[in-house]
Amino acid sequence: MEEPSLGRRSPDRPKRPKSTVLTVEEEAVVIAFRRHTLLPLDDCLYALQPTIPHLTRSSLHRCLQRYGISRLPDVEGDKPEKRKFKAYPIGYFHIDIAEVQTAEGSSISMSLLIAPANLPSCSW
Repeated sequence: MEEPSLGRRSPDRPKRPKSTVLTVEEEAVVIAFRRHTLLPLDDCLYALQPTIPHLTRSSLHRCLQRYGISRLPDVEGDKPEKRKFKAYPIGYFHIDIAEVQTAEGSSISMSLLIAPANLPSCSW
């Protein structure tokens, strides 16, 4: 029996994969929604679940993969520019204090101690 080549599909596989969960119309809704909104996967899922109740995260992801839009395009200015940390003398401690707002509106103060790697281990 002849082995199938790596570049060809097996004869028992469909030429065009289709969903076993979503109808053609539901797939069209998912694709149009993603292309129009460019929302991340989970946001698309939460927005589309009221319309398509049986939609799961995995079926949504497989649908987006079939149409080649599972990854959002990179946007200029999306990521902050990488910078080096400021060089401090040995023995210097840096403490950051941040205020975080919770969903209820109350604020929590947090302190973060950043210990530079150039400190001698005996100073701890």
